[in-house]
Amino acid sequence: MTTRPVIGITTHLTEAIWDSWDRQRAVLLSARYPAMVQTSGGVAFLLPPDSPQRAPEALTRLDALVVSGGPDLHPAYYDARPHPRTRAVAPERDAWELALLHAALAARLPLLGICRGMQLLNVARGGTLIQHLDHVEEHLGTSQGYGRHAVRPVPGTLLAGLLPESTVSVPTYHHQAVDRLGAGLTVSAYAEDGTVEAVEGGGFTLGVQWHPEQGEDLRVLQALVGAAVVARARRRSGELVPLAE
Repeated sequence: MTTRPVIGITTHLTEAIWDSWDRQRAVLLSARYPAMVQTSGGVAFLLPPDSPQRAPEALTRLDALVVSGGPDLHPAYYDARPHPRTRAVAPERDAWELALLHAALAARLPLLGICRGMQLLNVARGGTLIQHLDHVEEHLGTSQGYGRHAVRPVPGTLLAGLLPESTVSVPTYHHQAVDRLGAGLTVSAYAEDGTVEAVEGGGFTLGVQWHPEQGEDLRVLQALVGAAVVARARRRSGELVPLAE
């Protein structure tokens, strides 16, 4: 029997109240993320913030990595001062997710960065971010939920192979974006206003600025799960460099 690939998803560490419990620290993630992985054929494995030194060890249990959306990355990671609209409130998560990304890139583990996750991927490769978009209304949803806008996949890219349409309508909620592109990355989609909406690197290394977990189009996730199956088989046959001893 073929076992489903294990897909790790990063999570929030925040204050929460549930059932009869008073406010306390909790690990949280929208249920749409694991549901998206499960529907696409994978097993969802949640990754709460941990010591960055443990990132390579954590990845030995995984066949692919999803870095989820969330608050702004602290601009110190790309040598910038905070913009008045920057909301960097997750220092443990910043350090943990960047360590996971560095380890995943070194190991050639299939990975997908979603919104914040795409921005972290760019910074992990030495890029920088626009801390607040001039035309943010197109990209930022309302208090009632996510917005939608069109993105244009770049022909010849991995993303265009997954989304071959000239334009795709996507769920969106962000106010920051890629500025200087990180080393080894290629832009693979733009918004109509020129904002970078997807980046990719070698193998299955993909970041999307939108939120596929909020929609019904699972092609990006299905492709990640497929890449995870192939990567696991290659690693077991010795073709891939081990993640850790």
